[in-house]
Amino acid sequence: MPQLHDEPAGRPAPREGGPAAPVRVLLIEDDDTIRKSVGMALERYGYEVATAPDGLTGLEMFRDGHHDLLLVDVMLPHLDGIGLSCRVRETSQAPILMMSARGDALDVVAGLEAGADDYIVKPVDTTVLVARIRTLLRRATYTAPATADAPAPDDGGLLTFRDLTVDTRGLEVRADGRLLALTPTELRLLLEFVAAPGIVLERQTLLRKVWDYGWEGDSRVVDLTVQRLRKKIGADHIETVRGFGYKFRR
Repeated sequence: MPQLHDEPAGRPAPREGGPAAPVRVLLIEDDDTIRKSVGMALERYGYEVATAPDGLTGLEMFRDGHHDLLLVDVMLPHLDGIGLSCRVRETSQAPILMMSARGDALDVVAGLEAGADDYIVKPVDTTVLVARIRTLLRRATYTAPATADAPAPDDGGLLTFRDLTVDTRGLEVRADGRLLALTPTELRLLLEFVAAPGIVLERQTLLRKVWDYGWEGDSRVVDLTVQRLRKKIGADHIETVRGFGYKFRR
């Protein structure tokens, strides 16, 4: 059962250009008790929550409406969370937070490889869940960190590394002129890399900067996201430094 707390720690920030608008979360969970309790908890934090009891219904609801984030259980009837994430990624880069009852390596790996941005293990602590949701939503408006090691962008905010061009202002990435579809997490990870080319970034450093984990988180999420990013930008751009982490090649 999710752990509910009497006083929410905070609510979604107001959206630019008007009064606060609720963030819309699509919760897809087949357990009635968990679905209701998690939904109620998120609503107490100011989120607008739509729910679905199975994967196919959730996919239809996602396609029919606008949702800022998906919260998806791994084990779902009709279409499981892995298959659902794959289908969503065919047309959308909306943040996906996967929920796993066991936290087994196979569940985590399959979920992240399917396109999920992060995962959380049941039973869900509401404050941790909300922190993860906020982190995922912040990535959509993320800007590249400025460091002395990054090549100076031109007036258009462009960084070029051989065949790869990264627009740090427009938040677009192109390979050989072709626009790449990166998830918010993949984009934020790439921006960390291009801000420090040639420098080894440790996994725990990336967890802290990209996933906002202030604790010793599971580094599998880093490794699998790097794998996904390599498939899109080219494997030779990111070098594995065994025992330490990763380095972006100039």
